[in-house]
Amino acid sequence: MSRIGLKPIEIPSGVEVKLNGNTVTVKGPKGELTRDFHSDMKIVVAETQVTIERPSDQKEHRSLHGTTRSLIANMVEGVSKGFEKQLQIIGVGYRAQKQGNKLVMNAGYSHPVEIDQIDGIEIDVPNNTTVIVKGIDKEKVGAIASNIRAIRPPEPYKGKGIRYIDEHVRRKEGKTAK
Repeated sequence: MSRIGLKPIEIPSGVEVKLNGNTVTVKGPKGELTRDFHSDMKIVVAETQVTIERPSDQKEHRSLHGTTRSLIANMVEGVSKGFEKQLQIIGVGYRAQKQGNKLVMNAGYSHPVEIDQIDGIEIDVPNNTTVIVKGIDKEKVGAIASNIRAIRPPEPYKGKGIRYIDEHVRRKEGKTAK
């Protein structure tokens, strides 16, 4: 039994949810998101909440039930509050800067690494060791933040690299002298 799938999604004021077949469109103060869902899932939009029902207890329907509910809940939260991921750059000479719509990072390579900003996602650099990725689509925000982190993942010996602000890197002890 999916406990997540059974929870109704509360629609905050200022957010509008429309259902057209299996396509859900969520419109709010920060923007608009549209997504197609599996045809077996029954999505019911009421005045102040959205509920998801499944046709049977088959394994596929059980897995789709909670996933569908979570995706719609993330859409509602994204258009009302938005999502944000913060990354921290640690290392001598490692830094980030914004040049137009590009994020330019010096991460110990022979060349600077450039990342283009995509539609709906805003990359902010408050100082040269912090990068903030903001947007209304949780999936895109996470993917861009993951791509930035993959430029130089944190290493366990000195802790250098790019990490999420709340990430803990387990440190290892280096070689010991004889």
